[in-house]
Amino acid sequence: MAIWVKLSGCSGQVLLFLFLGLLLEVRAGKILYSVPEETDEGFFVGNIAKDLGLQPQELAERGVRIVSRGRTHLFALNPRSGSLVTSGRIDREELCAHSERCLVSFNILVEDDMKLFPVEVEIIDINDNTPQFQLEEVEFKVNEITTPGTRIPLPFGQDLDVGMNSLQSYQLSFNPHFSLDVQQGADGSQHPEMVLQSPLDREEESVHHLLLTASDGGNPVHSGTLRIRVQVVDVNDNPPSFTQAQYQMSVPENVPVGTQLLIVKATDPDEGANGEVTYSFHNIDHKVAQIFQLDSHTGEISNKKSLDFEEYKIYPIEIQAQDGAGLMARTKVLIKVLDINDNAPEVTITSVTTAVPENFPPATIIALISVHDQDSGENGHITCSIPGNLPFKLEKLVDNYYRLVTERTLDRELTSRYNITVIATDQGIPTLSTETHISLQVTDINDNPPAFPKDSYSVYISENNPRGASIFSVTAHDADSDENARVTYSLAEDTLQGASLSSYVSINSDTGVLYALRAFDYEQFRELQLRVTAHDSGDPTLSSNVSLSIFLLDQNDNAPEILYPTLPTDGSTGVELAPRSAEPGYLVTKVVAVDRDSGQNAWLSYRLLKASEPGLFTVGLHTGEVRTARALLDRDALKQSLVVAVQDHGQPPLSATVTLTVAIADSIPDVLADLGSLEIPHDSDASGLTLYLVVAVAAVSCIFLAFVIVLLALRLRHWYTSRLLQASGSGLANIPTSHFVGVDGMRAFLQTYSHEVSLTADSRKSHLIFPQPNYADTLISHESCEKSEPLLITQDLLEDKKEIFSKVNFL
Repeated sequence: MAIWVKLSGCSGQVLLFLFLGLLLEVRAGKILYSVPEETDEGFFVGNIAKDLGLQPQELAERGVRIVSRGRTHLFALNPRSGSLVTSGRIDREELCAHSERCLVSFNILVEDDMKLFPVEVEIIDINDNTPQFQLEEVEFKVNEITTPGTRIPLPFGQDLDVGMNSLQSYQLSFNPHFSLDVQQGADGSQHPEMVLQSPLDREEESVHHLLLTASDGGNPVHSGTLRIRVQVVDVNDNPPSFTQAQYQMSVPENVPVGTQLLIVKATDPDEGANGEVTYSFHNIDHKVAQIFQLDSHTGEISNKKSLDFEEYKIYPIEIQAQDGAGLMARTKVLIKVLDINDNAPEVTITSVTTAVPENFPPATIIALISVHDQDSGENGHITCSIPGNLPFKLEKLVDNYYRLVTERTLDRELTSRYNITVIATDQGIPTLSTETHISLQVTDINDNPPAFPKDSYSVYISENNPRGASIFSVTAHDADSDENARVTYSLAEDTLQGASLSSYVSINSDTGVLYALRAFDYEQFRELQLRVTAHDSGDPTLSSNVSLSIFLLDQNDNAPEILYPTLPTDGSTGVELAPRSAEPGYLVTKVVAVDRDSGQNAWLSYRLLKASEPGLFTVGLHTGEVRTARALLDRDALKQSLVVAVQDHGQPPLSATVTLTVAIADSIPDVLADLGSLEIPHDSDASGLTLYLVVAVAAVSCIFLAFVIVLLALRLRHWYTSRLLQASGSGLANIPTSHFVGVDGMRAFLQTYSHEVSLTADSRKSHLIFPQPNYADTLISHESCEKSEPLLITQDLLEDKKEIFSKVNFL
């Protein structure tokens, strides 16, 4: 059964329980059990699981175990029954010697919560030891003239048991000369003395034999005996006598081995051999006898081993002096050992956690530490400390135990490992201290998302980039470790011009390198807005985003595009009109061009690349205006051909050309009047094109001639038929009179003539064509007329001067 007892120095309640889950923590008391000594292994001591408020199976689950200094082997926990049992035979006398109460103290540790529960087990004594004397027989020499009432100290018996099982009484066998008197010592011990009752007579009886019996109070009673032999000596003999009834001295425990501690002195008035005194130990503990050495001739006491205050604080020694005649005297020597600070504190790590997650809350228990100092008093008073710059603190528990706990939440990203130095210092002079080191690893949790060095990125790349080329690389760093720090990258879904961004750009999920999936065109779009997401591999996954702006840089990949003059779709070309009266600087026309590029690539400059008559016209460098450079002369040709080049300022520069035809005349009729004087310029390109036109016209003419022949044959046949009908009297009665007019007294069909001006754009030759008349009901052959220099005009002139360039029908 467990008994909860109040600790000294505590006030208020005897017990204070804090129930956390299934844990019952003792704050103000300890569990006290009792068990008899010499029990078999596995003897039931107490139901520790019940007293701790735990179920038996929780002992193993929660890591419940016994912690103590050197006596763990005495007891064990039975995990099945939840009980405390003995782990072997327990000898109370070996543990506690002559102590009245034999208490074995230890602690129960709940490992998962690092909680300590103090336990005391009292070892109950049984009567397993018999009173014993150090000697089986002792001899005393007594002078026959010794007066009655003289006391002779007897050796005392020793019983290792305590209480009623210890030595309780002495008995002396009957003798008319001697009786027994037992004196009670200050410490409660019994000292037997033999008292002389009547005078001795050596001639009557020279030797007396007695038996001293020592008995304990156990059941059954155990006893031990000592034989006593008393020899009566002659009257001339005198016993030795000590100068002091008791010797006392104090000596520090660190006194060197072999140091003379004190000298006892006994004198004998006899002469010769009867007066020679020898010294010896008497009634001394065998352990004490191994520590001290007594010179039998001088009475000098020295130490042959080191003294230990922690083992013996006072060494009681009884010295016996004996002369040559066998007469004896005894004295007591008390050697008090003074404690010095010769033991450094002992530090024991009872339980320790080597790794703790960084998100554990403050007051998390890291280690359980036990300290002990074998010194006493201030020399044995210990204080425990750790460096103040660490996020830990020590909490004092029971029985010189300390608990190392966290003072605040740890952050692995700041410090991943702590080397904690625990310093135990006593209060002695000089101060002694002991250090022990605890290494604590802070394990990572996924509490940091990947972080980009910047909030946003801008990258500039040239258009027309190769497909699959790397265009940029983003890197996010995760302050966590291992899997929590492994970062993968992805692009947020979005669209650009109706297409997914993933069709433009891809990203390597492991490296963060971005690749272009197509060639970008600055003229289609000038920037891409992307959002890159970095994910770690922790649980749960954390992520962060960064915006990436991709700006395209223009390349000179577009040549200038000429807007005016435009090339007509009907194959004709335009003609600009310049009056002969134009002054120098007269604006003839303006070349208008644009470039789809931008910046310097779109800056355009104009220049006159080729002219049929150099020096007649100039072109504005930046405006594209075509102006006369001088006054026009009569000798200047009617048709002037200008080639104007438009060039951008890119690298390399691109250009486009346009050919202008300028007609020099004051009015449109003048242009028509001078058509005959125009000469056809000859060059290789024009000659080749004309050849193809001639072949085409010849082929068409042949086809047309065949058609005319067939049609003529049909008409002749019809005419022949008509003549036959006329001859038969039909005449022309069926022909309407509206189809005939009189011309020079002859009958003829009404004819319609059509004239048309045609301009060609694919040839440098222009034609003014007069097609064949359109006849009604009559086929008349006419030749086509071809002019050597037909008029070539532009569509713009046709719009401005409708009466010249519109289709004219002549009836």
